[in-house]
Amino acid sequence: MRISITDYAVGATVAGDLANTSPTVQTATGDALPTPEALIRFLDGHGLRLDALADGRPPTGDDVREVHLLRREARGVVETETEDQAVAGAAVLAGRAGLSPVLDRDPAGQWQWYVPTARGASIAGELAAVIGVGLLGAVRALGHGRFRACVAPGCRGVFVDTSRGGRRVYCTPDLCGNRLNVANHRARNRLGSLTE
Repeated sequence: MRISITDYAVGATVAGDLANTSPTVQTATGDALPTPEALIRFLDGHGLRLDALADGRPPTGDDVREVHLLRREARGVVETETEDQAVAGAAVLAGRAGLSPVLDRDPAGQWQWYVPTARGASIAGELAAVIGVGLLGAVRALGHGRFRACVAPGCRGVFVDTSRGGRRVYCTPDLCGNRLNVANHRARNRLGSLTE
């Protein structure tokens, strides 16, 4: 697999999304990655084509357990207190299966930097490299201030805000943002009915 250095948003997004599959975050539904099939859906949902799954090799229960361990590490890097801690943690993840960067042509023929992954790397190893390269790119391009916890009450989600404006406050805007908007709307309606 080749990981684009310039497209850091992919890995940064995967870091937060993977961390948020944890049963600690998914309190209502439980672990969002309980099975190899769920892992495949997660990878497909992020457009990740890992070499470890080439030739139709399905992930195993052991692969899922390794990804669960990686999930904790990814969350730990997103939750770091300092930029230096984030860089150190992301570098460890990137080095799990990432090799030295190479300059290669993209599909349009332009030169781009890529980090190839080691031959025979595990699913968790390749995924760690994707996340590590993405987090390093996010620190470089956006700064550590974009590594955030969700502000929705009761949510334990984390994310890296790769949006242009940098104003994102929810781990899952469609879910946490809507939930909070509905709660605020109901509170206003209750208050309005009490004052009538």
